[in-house]
Amino acid sequence: MNQIWAPWRMVYIGGDHGGDKCVFCEKIKSTNDEKNLVLLRGNKTIVILNLYPYNNGHLLIIPKRHVGDILELTDEEMTELFQMTQKMIRVLRSYNPQGFNVGANIGRAAGAGIPGHFHIHVVPRWVGDTNFMPVIGDVRVISESLEGTYKKLKEALAALDARGN
Repeated sequence: MNQIWAPWRMVYIGGDHGGDKCVFCEKIKSTNDEKNLVLLRGNKTIVILNLYPYNNGHLLIIPKRHVGDILELTDEEMTELFQMTQKMIRVLRSYNPQGFNVGANIGRAAGAGIPGHFHIHVVPRWVGDTNFMPVIGDVRVISESLEGTYKKLKEALAALDARGN
């Protein structure tokens, strides 16, 4: 049997998600964007790479204000969340995906890993990207490091901004 080495997953598997502190609020407060994989900061939201991605380029768009439910968002927060979603889909097109999953898991029963802080997932998809690994091995194969993805997406974001989009 072949083994896939993914030691960075142990924090997630072990359930140590930052104790009582909200991991998203900690990233919002921090100024070390590269370490925290923060790609973009808006007035009301931030965009980060998911530490436990389903695919390369899996992003999270998060309101800066700590709210757990979509019904708690202000009109300004909702507007910026979806403007950021649209902008990041433009950026993610640099990966040439064939589609996207965009959505939110509201509540633990719906699959929310951080149920206390609402966020939107943007996942680039390719035909055939769901292979036997998640089904048989309960594992996903991510072909690029988070740091490599971060660098590529920052470059694509800068190019998009230079074009005025």
